[in-house]
Order: sequence, then C-alpha cells, then structure tokens
Amino acid sequence: MKYFLVAIIAYFLGNLSFAFILGKLIMKKDVRNYGSGNSGATNAIRAFGAKIGVLAFIGDVLKGIIAVFIGRVLCGEAGGYLAGAFVIIGHNWPILLNFKGGKGVATTIGVVLIISPLVSLICFIIGFTIAFITRMVSLGSIIGMALAPLVVIIFVRPFNFKLLFFCIFVASMSIYRHRENIKRLLKGNENKL
Repeated sequence: MKYFLVAIIAYFLGNLSFAFILGKLIMKKDVRNYGSGNSGATNAIRAFGAKIGVLAFIGDVLKGIIAVFIGRVLCGEAGGYLAGAFVIIGHNWPILLNFKGGKGVATTIGVVLIISPLVSLICFIIGFTIAFITRMVSLGSIIGMALAPLVVIIFVRPFNFKLLFFCIFVASMSIYRHRENIKRLLKGNENKL
C-alpha cells in the first residue's frame, strides 16, 4: 500500500508543470499554445523568455528532488526509485494537463541528483556543454540522457545494477519523448535556442 501511495504522490507531483503555472500566472498564456506545444522549461524559454524558462527548469528539478525524498522517507531506497520514475512519468504525461507534458529532462536531473549526484552532474555538464555550443537544447538533452547508463558503468563504484537499470529506463523515456527532435536532427533542421 505504501508503494502505491508513493507512486500516486510522485505522479501528481510530476503533474505540477511550472512552465504552465508560470505562463498562466505571469504571462496569462498557456505555454502549450507555443513552440513545440510541450509544457516544459525549454518551450517556456522560447515562449516567454529566459527568466520564466529558468524558473520553470528550477521548479521541475525541485519536484524531482522532492519526489525521491518522499519516496525514500516512506519506503526506503526502493521508494526513491519508484517515486523518481513516477514523477518523471507525471511530468511527461500529466493527466491534469490532458497528458500534454514536457520531455522530463529537468525533472530527471532532479531525480538522479538525489539518487546518484555523480551521474547527474556528469550528464548535466556534458548535456549543457553540447546545448551551449550547438544552441540545440534537444541535442544536449538527448546525449546527456543517453550517456547516463554508460556513466554508471564507468564511474559508479561499487557497481550498482539497480541504478543502471533505472538510468536505462529514464534515458529510454527521455529519448522516446525526443523522437520528433531526433527526426529533425537527422534531417538537419532542428530548432536552435
């Protein structure tokens, strides 16, 4: 029963879209009506500017952190992994926003930051550097996420199979959510920030 409670709490915490909330409160606009149509931080930057976008990013990171903390308090390590998975799912496919969410990158950063700070920081630095150089957030996000399992294999000691499986799962979700970006990247017409 506790695990079910953790999953539900984390999922609805993930439904809190800061790009949507800040867009409505500050700009009186729905972020989903602009750009990619996603309710994530990158689209908030495109639609409303850097300040709102950065605030949305921070909020999405924080909800990932809070979800894992709640999961661990209620159900230990397994609860942290469960909450981490469901807060990302809640962000990506929020029932409160008709399943029109973001791509889960910021929330995943927050989740993995608590579960494995080393993995989160290495992947964030690589992803941010690629995004900064190319001005393509999607490329940085995809590479940063895709590298997470490899970072676990190379850097995490003692080796943690549960962490590896979790990173494969969250990386797969992120890559799936970026499938349209991948198509545009392959065609050479991806949007730049």
